[in-house]
Amino acid sequence: MRLNDKKVIALVDDDFEDLELWYPIYRLREEGAVVHLVGKEKDKTYIGKYGVPAVSDYDFSQIRAEDYDAILVPGGWAPDKLRRYDEVLEFVRVMDNAKKPIGQICHAGWVLISADILKGKKVTSTPGIKHDMINAGGIWSDEAVVVDGHIVSSQRPPDLPPYVKAFADLLAEK
Repeated sequence: MRLNDKKVIALVDDDFEDLELWYPIYRLREEGAVVHLVGKEKDKTYIGKYGVPAVSDYDFSQIRAEDYDAILVPGGWAPDKLRRYDEVLEFVRVMDNAKKPIGQICHAGWVLISADILKGKKVTSTPGIKHDMINAGGIWSDEAVVVDGHIVSSQRPPDLPPYVKAFADLLAEK
């Protein structure tokens, strides 16, 4: 499998968009990647917007972004919580500095905004945060999926197949 040697952080907090967390995790695991769910607390059951649970494998203090090949940020309302944690912002900055794949969908752009990594990057998101992305220096595009270097962004659940394919393809190249 093409992602056998890859390790991915999947950030989690309550009110994540269920499909935007689980669809990428399952697809990457199908291709051989190890995906760890990482939240503020280890072994905590976080509940998605539609009631799907996700149990964190690690808390923020137990991992080092340098030990991973990529990071996924789900949408939903979780990004508004995740962006308040310095550890999350540091994970994203480490990935950005190392040019490792960063995946963000829907409202997940808020985390990248707070990490201050969007200046001059072509991105997309849910149209609801379009102006936030632009005000953070991003070049917003009304497309299902946008890949700019190591950042893969997408708009909403119907875009998950091309989003995860683009992310997996990029991860396989690294």
